[in-house]
Amino acid sequence: MNFTFGQPAWLLALALIPLLAWLRGRSGPESAFVYSSLSLVKGITELRRSRAGAVLANLRWLALVFLIVALARPQVTGGEAPLRASGIDIAVALDLSGSMIAEDFRLRGQQVNRLAIAKDTLKTFVENRPSDRIGLVVFATDAYVAAPPTLDHDFLRRVMDRLELGTINGEQTAIGSGLATAVNRLRGLKSKSRIVILMTDGQSNAGKISPLTAAEAAAALGVKVYTIGVGTRGFAPVPRGTDAFGRKVYGQMQVDIDEDTLRKIAEKTGGKYYRADSTETLRRIYSEIDSLEKTEAKLNKFAYVEEIMSWFALPGLGFLLLELLLGQTVWRKLP
Repeated sequence: MNFTFGQPAWLLALALIPLLAWLRGRSGPESAFVYSSLSLVKGITELRRSRAGAVLANLRWLALVFLIVALARPQVTGGEAPLRASGIDIAVALDLSGSMIAEDFRLRGQQVNRLAIAKDTLKTFVENRPSDRIGLVVFATDAYVAAPPTLDHDFLRRVMDRLELGTINGEQTAIGSGLATAVNRLRGLKSKSRIVILMTDGQSNAGKISPLTAAEAAAALGVKVYTIGVGTRGFAPVPRGTDAFGRKVYGQMQVDIDEDTLRKIAEKTGGKYYRADSTETLRRIYSEIDSLEKTEAKLNKFAYVEEIMSWFALPGLGFLLLELLLGQTVWRKLP
């Protein structure tokens, strides 16, 4: 993380503050009054000047410093990643329906569900594409944009970490809506190549857009779609709870992937259909897509910028308000 300013020229105004303070503190010729007797002003000469005036002045100068810094637009930059890239924009459409809970994959020696292995494999894919804009769409009964196409892959990985089954209504699977939403996110982008990677483990049984209609729209827009059917063949173990010893109890669910439709989607758009029935197979699929969609890139630097002007503007206004309140209340009559 780095600290910088969007309009640093405003900081030059800070150099004027000492000059203004000096000019304000200058005193003119001392005034004089003629008295017939010093005894008339004896009580006044013994008074000491209050420091209240100095405190109020310092509050005003402090407020001015904070407000000038705020005008300079302080920023925090981070999420640095290689930029420019390949000219390839990618949208991943990920199935979040309830059937993704089936634990027919293994990850680092542990039995995991389909969503866990999909997220892990997708993260590796993203790491290998640092110069591409990548977005994420999730779908089940409905489709949602989880992350628009972005070069801030740190942000994208944080979004993936938060994805859990049950986040959206997972009772049905709207493959057509998921694909259409992903294609729509790529529609306005001017790039050399635009692709969608669609991962699902079931059949389309929801949504107002059929998968093949969405595929035709993708083809018309020049978007290539790679489809992946996720799940073993036959039956898959599904957790049903735990026994008295805290161990998972499993049932069996028939794997029912509409491979014919997924294959037609890929064919219509110039992509390719894959069947991922194991962790190794899914990794090879992403590796192949990675190798198929490569172009030479000239890498620059990209940084995510967060404006933090309010961190300085609010304290500045607070000091100014405090100076006004004190000047009109407890210190109003003090010399």
